[in-house]
Amino acid sequence: MPNHHDGLNPFYPIVPDAAWVRRLVARGTRCIQLRIKDKSSDDIRCEIIGALDAAAPSRAIIIVNDHWQEALDVGATYVHLGQEDLDTADIKALKAKGIRVGLSTHTEAELNRALAYTPDYVALGPIYPTQSKSTGHDAQGLDRIREWKKKIGAIPLVAIGGITFERAPAVIAAGARSVAIISDITTAANPDARIDAWVNWAKSVG
Repeated sequence: MPNHHDGLNPFYPIVPDAAWVRRLVARGTRCIQLRIKDKSSDDIRCEIIGALDAAAPSRAIIIVNDHWQEALDVGATYVHLGQEDLDTADIKALKAKGIRVGLSTHTEAELNRALAYTPDYVALGPIYPTQSKSTGHDAQGLDRIREWKKKIGAIPLVAIGGITFERAPAVIAAGARSVAIISDITTAANPDARIDAWVNWAKSVG
């Protein structure tokens, strides 16, 4: 069974590079997904190493999106995979190294497929309409979170897509362990102030 002492935090930002990771960790962020796009394999390894180094002093969790082989190569402890990644990722090799795995889902068929891998968390999205990433799926809404939580039981649920600071409490109340945040931070007029607000909110949620 998955290990539910999973290191997840209510505030789960998704950022594109190690520089953002350093910025987040410096302000007390405990759980960060590194989603690197359009870089070579060597550059990806360097970014992951930089993120892991930044997170080490505070033991913040770094979750590497998609690039499972590079994550495995450099000693990351957590990866996040989309449905398309399941076609090629060596889940057995990841689990053999003790690497935790989170999986994206959008439909019931995808959820059933994900659960067959006994993931350490399940992600559901998009909860609300989103500008950050086109998934080809309609907004899921809060009722879908409740439905997913009933289906997955003790496995943590990460909600993603269009979630703002104002919407987050309702998402957690519906059953999500964490809210994944992208544009609410990266496009904020004052990102550091926004990060501080999220970190303080996460402490209040527990």
